[in-house]
Amino acid sequence: MVDDDKVSSRVSLAALAADTSHDLASESALRGLYSAGPGDTSLAKVCDHVHPLYRPYIEDSPFAVLATRGPHGLDTSPRGDAPGFITIADDKTLLLPDRRGNQRIDSLRNIVHDPQVALLFLVPGVGETLRVNGTARISAAPALCERFNVDGKSPATVLVIHVTSVFFQCARAIKRSHLWDPSHHVERSTLPSPGTILETLSRASIDGADYDAALQACQAATLY
Repeated sequence: MVDDDKVSSRVSLAALAADTSHDLASESALRGLYSAGPGDTSLAKVCDHVHPLYRPYIEDSPFAVLATRGPHGLDTSPRGDAPGFITIADDKTLLLPDRRGNQRIDSLRNIVHDPQVALLFLVPGVGETLRVNGTARISAAPALCERFNVDGKSPATVLVIHVTSVFFQCARAIKRSHLWDPSHHVERSTLPSPGTILETLSRASIDGADYDAALQACQAATLY
């Protein structure tokens, strides 16, 4: 049964979102609303390199989000492995192995066209995150890829990232989201499964039940 109140609420929100009369389209307009500007602490934390105090946020992080942009728009890609999987080569250089994935190569295709990248590092249980901006190139050098060998398998490529800015993000977003609080974790069964999504969007050309049944074993066998 359709919940009329929820439908009405969605329609009302859609109408509000469609109103462009109060859109802000210039930096001066933004500053008019955010007139306080950034405080001293928001500016003092920025480095143009990986400062020794920022190293642990990278070395202890098992998960990062890679942002890129290209001819077809923006992309964000989750990247994860054992803590320190993104290696600090020196205070201006990070190395990110491109582990086995879905072969869409969205991030890599973007970098070919635009080398600008951004990384957001998360450390489980820690409220602060680390933001890194820079430029990247894609290396397929055999010796470099071999350095990131796991279980006898090397990545096809490694991103060599030249760091231009590094700073921590305060914990407000993590606190508001209760991200690390187990009592707020979502039960997986309450969300559509990958198989359900694929079967629906492929108009049943993919068997969702079969996909879900094989998924965990497939992922375990193809992590690297």
